[in-house]
This record gives sequence, C-alpha cells and structure tokens, in this order.
Amino acid sequence: MAHSTITDVARLAGVSIKTVSRVVNREGGVRDATRARVEAAIAELDYSPNQSARDLASARARLICLIYDDPSGYQLPSAGYIIRLQAGVLRVCRSHGHELLIHPCSYRAPDVEEDLKALIRRARPAGIILAAPLSNMNRIVRAITDTGTPLVRLSPGHQRATRQVVATNDREFSAEMTRYLVSCGHREIAFVAGHPQHKAVGLRLLGYQDGLKESGIAFSERLVAQGDNSFGSGLAAGLKLLQRKRRPSAIFAANDDMAVGVLRAANQLGIRIPDELSIAGCDDITLAEQVYPPLTTVRQPFAAMAEQAALMLIKSSDENEAAGAGVIVPGALKIRGSTGPAPE
Repeated sequence: MAHSTITDVARLAGVSIKTVSRVVNREGGVRDATRARVEAAIAELDYSPNQSARDLASARARLICLIYDDPSGYQLPSAGYIIRLQAGVLRVCRSHGHELLIHPCSYRAPDVEEDLKALIRRARPAGIILAAPLSNMNRIVRAITDTGTPLVRLSPGHQRATRQVVATNDREFSAEMTRYLVSCGHREIAFVAGHPQHKAVGLRLLGYQDGLKESGIAFSERLVAQGDNSFGSGLAAGLKLLQRKRRPSAIFAANDDMAVGVLRAANQLGIRIPDELSIAGCDDITLAEQVYPPLTTVRQPFAAMAEQAALMLIKSSDENEAAGAGVIVPGALKIRGSTGPAPE
C-alpha cells in the first residue's frame, strides 16, 4: 500500500498543505479546531512525515539572503562595504542557527527582476536583506515582494526609518561634518555629490546644505561637483574644483572613494593637505586609514545595520509575522589628518 502524503492529509482535513505543515511541526497560528481536524486526518491515514524532506525544508527555511549591487560594475570598488554587511548578517545567522546566501545583482541587467524571482524560487529563503542602492529601486523591490518573501531594506533613502527598513542618519551626519569644517575656519567648502540613483547618498548633499545654513553660510551651486561614487569621478571633480582661480579651502565628498580621488587630484596639483586644503569623506572604508594623510570621514555602521536587518527577519520568521518597525543606526565622525584649520 502506498504511503499517505501531506497532500492526502490536507485534502481529508479540508485545509492547505501549509496548515498541515504547521501542525506537524507544532507551530503556532493554527486554531484548536483546525489542529484537531488535521491530527484526526493524520491518524486516519497513518501519515508519517518524510524526515529527509522535513530536514531539507527546514534548512531552506533557515536561510537569509543578502542581495547587493554587483561591485564589479564600479571603478575601483571598495570591498569593505560588502564585507561589513556580510560580517554583520553572519554574526546573527550563526547565533540563531541560520545560513547566509549572498547574491551580487546588477540592476543594469534587463532581466534582473526575473533572475531574482528565479533565485527566490530555488532557494526559498526565510527572508531577504536588500542593500542600497537596490533598496530604493521600485522595480527591484517589487520583484521581491511579489514572491511573498519577507524583505528588509538597507538605506533606501528615506529621511526616517519606516517598517521593514534599517537606515542610518545620512543627512544629520553630513550636516555635522559640514559644521565641523566650518568650526575649523573654512568658509569656501565644496561638495562632491554621489550617484543620482543612490538616494541615501543624495541625503548627504541635503545634509551639507543644512550644515551650511546652520552655520550662516550661503549655499552655492558653484561649489558642488557631480560624481558617481567612484574614485575616477572624485579625481575629475577634484581637478575641476581645484583648478579654479578661486578654489575652495575644504572639499567634502559624499563617499570615501570620491574623497580619495580628490586627494589624488590635490597631490597632482601640488596642493598640501591639510595645510592648503582639507578633505573629508563618508563611509570609513579600509582605504580611508591607508591613504596619506589618513582621511577624515564618517564611520558608517554597515555591520550593525546588517545585524539589525537579520534580527528583524529572523524574529518575524519565528513569530510568523511581518518584520517590525524600522531602525535608525547613527554614524559617527572620525577626525583624521586630512582636515585641519583653514589656511590664512
């Protein structure tokens, strides 16, 4: 006689296969009357769950997937960002008996949405952490949410954390860095803006404007150069700003890659740092401490943000509910040798 299957039990009890699975695995969220009906069907059919299949399903269910923009699409990418994200998620996964699947994803690919859906069908993760800038791209977010998989977005560019979001205070710490440069006596402070599609980085331009306003200094478009988050764009922006007759005494870049590009531009032009020019960045990548002089920057709490995202997903999975309220993890200024008093 053929063994009864979970489908047979679901049909006899008049419930879904998922409900039978919850009863078999002693999970919550099932009414007492429904549970009794399923247990009666199990007894009548002498149903015995396939332990190997249960183990496999359990392993897949205890899987967190970290999806981020493929760094190979950038010039001189900073691996530190990805490494910190992975380290944060891994710490939480290991302490809660989960595994981590990492998936670089190029949003430029025309079939990226279908690729993501296929990945989710194969892996069936318990939840997905989506890193910036993918987290602020509606078509990417929609492709994931259409699968019904729990999702937490990192730094999607909101000015405040909302449900299922972990962010940092980009605008506030950028204003703080600008005020710090003003406190050093700088009045001509230029800004190198990041990639327009990276909304969280865009908040840093707003923070720069806030810091100027709070310090009583008028904002000038003349002092803003457009970059794309890469070293090369920072180099080009630095050369553009520093070859003017009236050059700034300080340059604040929206990320460290561009700030190091500005540092290279200053060296090429024979401008002494920080005696003649102060340079600051954001993120505190590994390179920030390796260049000379070491770069003043804002330490981004990437690992802590990733930990919070993983905890939100695991908790929601264990409690069988949507991820809870959003979380803001603040950044911190790291003052180093690339900034100093404004030149006389």
